[in-house]
Amino acid sequence: MTSITDIRPVTRAARIDWTPYLVGAGIGVLSWAVFVVVNNPLGITTALSQASGGVASTIWGSDFVTRNAYWAKNAFKLDYGMLFLVGTLIGGFLSALTAGAWKLEAVPSVWAERFGPSALRRYAVAFLGGIIAMYGARLANGCTSGNGISGGLQLALSGWLFLAVMFPVGIVTAFALFGRR
Repeated sequence: MTSITDIRPVTRAARIDWTPYLVGAGIGVLSWAVFVVVNNPLGITTALSQASGGVASTIWGSDFVTRNAYWAKNAFKLDYGMLFLVGTLIGGFLSALTAGAWKLEAVPSVWAERFGPSALRRYAVAFLGGIIAMYGARLANGCTSGNGISGGLQLALSGWLFLAVMFPVGIVTAFALFGRR
């Protein structure tokens, strides 16, 4: 019987690595285009929050959602933000697929080496991490793309401060979770 960790993509002759310089330039051009076309900065957490409100209304009803101050202010709608959210998911999948790096696995090997093979533990920590990241993004009134990329492009002090804090915290977190290797 095949487990979810055994599913692999069709192998390719050579793996394609995306150059960070080209990707960075592409994000910059995308940011400019978004400002010109929809007069909004890049950002994803508001759309994700709106989508979660849409899901919550189907589960608990629209009255539940409208009583929540945040969801009442940021109701679910099909707009640029939702298009960006869906496009990010599809783009990430297609990027990994074309790079030959896509594989479906319940527990990534780097996680299993450090924390063991438990899929339940992996999903619980990922879910908790998502909650913390979304809470932080809402608290900061923006996510990595909203604060860091869009804020940095607009030369906003908050954007540069966010970037100056994000990278060292990410490095420290990576060392704390996975050690020096």
